[in-house]
Amino acid sequence: MKSILFFTSNRDQYHTIRKILNSGYRIDHAQGLDQAMDLLREKRYDIVLVTIEALRSEATNGYTETLHRFWNICPSVDVIVVSAQETIRDAVIAVKAGASDYLVFPFNPEEVKHTIENLHESLIVRSELDYLRDKFWKSDTLELVQTRSPQMKMVFDKVRSVAPTKSTVLIIGETGTGKGVLAKLIHRHSHRMNEKFISVHCGAIPDNLIESELFGHEKGAFTGAIRRKLGKFEIAKGGTIFLDEIGTISPASQIKILQVLQDGIFERVGGEEIIRANVRIIAATNMDLKAMCEQGTFRKDLYYRLNVFPIEIPTLTERKEDIPYLAEIFLKKMNKFHQKNIHGMHPRIIEAFNKYTWPGNIRELENLMERAYILETTHMLTPESFPCELFDADEASGHLKVNSSITLEDVRRTAIENVERLYLKEILSQKSGKIKDTAEVAGISPRQLNKLMKKHRLRKEAFK
Repeated sequence: MKSILFFTSNRDQYHTIRKILNSGYRIDHAQGLDQAMDLLREKRYDIVLVTIEALRSEATNGYTETLHRFWNICPSVDVIVVSAQETIRDAVIAVKAGASDYLVFPFNPEEVKHTIENLHESLIVRSELDYLRDKFWKSDTLELVQTRSPQMKMVFDKVRSVAPTKSTVLIIGETGTGKGVLAKLIHRHSHRMNEKFISVHCGAIPDNLIESELFGHEKGAFTGAIRRKLGKFEIAKGGTIFLDEIGTISPASQIKILQVLQDGIFERVGGEEIIRANVRIIAATNMDLKAMCEQGTFRKDLYYRLNVFPIEIPTLTERKEDIPYLAEIFLKKMNKFHQKNIHGMHPRIIEAFNKYTWPGNIRELENLMERAYILETTHMLTPESFPCELFDADEASGHLKVNSSITLEDVRRTAIENVERLYLKEILSQKSGKIKDTAEVAGISPRQLNKLMKKHRLRKEAFK
């Protein structure tokens, strides 16, 4: 049976939807976000109906935040926004943020049925396509290729197309975007999957050793060559060689790689034997190779040979819709290999993640998650386990939110506590979490400082 979760505080809306759709659907009702989240964890839903008021009340950073909370639990669920006539503009904004469609209240029964049925039909088509795609992916990589980012969907579509071929692939992307992971994914789904995958970080090998490392050398080829050595191209015979940071290699090595790509042969350094290179080459770079060709630092003929099938990976900032899902993957991975049992993250963390610029991309996200995991003492990752600068930009911004439902005295007390917490975080950060030094700057005793840190849930380890 098709299932719908309606997140609304208006019971009349819920009963109207039930009456319109009759017995063809299982329709559950949630009045608050926590109840909606619990139901999503317990049951599988095809569609979530949510009022624009509910989206607005739960979001502090646009509608995307609440939508991501739904998708973090159920990545495949479709969201339909329910709006009054006067808030249609907001409903359109929500659709642009990722919602599938919107309905106007009071409901038109025909419009409701048409919208729900159309979405259900597209869901069936999408499920069939996803099934066919999933049949291609190996079971151990299915989690890796799940994405809500249109750009990453295009990347994975390209991987599916090129993996079974013999074509050379050039992966382009910033540091930390997962170029190595993508290269392994291509190899894992190629006809060479049972052969070796050899990874070479070209930028980490000195210029005078790169040729020997890639193509091997004969005994006596140079000082210190006391015996024959096989190169990576020879070791990878029948498999895949991944040349990471290809833009850093020397001109001499560029010529030899060009020979491998053009003629499928190479020679060891100091040798005369012609060796056949039965390998597939996947190269990666975070540089603009085309610009380097114009500058004369990279061979044009090699660039054109490498650029047979380019795949450009978006930065993490360009695929922010995947951040909650990636964070969940890293959390599962750490729970698997460590003696902790941490499930979920405080909503403020996801909010901060969505505002952060991520210069280190996915690698930086994973490192932050690991650091927080080590420091965390509860069953949920809390803001206190993350670097304070992740939240400072948000807290220091000029956007002041005031809760008009509380008294002036409560407002003053809350403001003082917030400033006090920010002040302590700043000093602790400057003093690398040293209690004595922080207390001295603050003009209080270490005992008073410890009490305040306990009050604000600050831990000295988070500032070291």
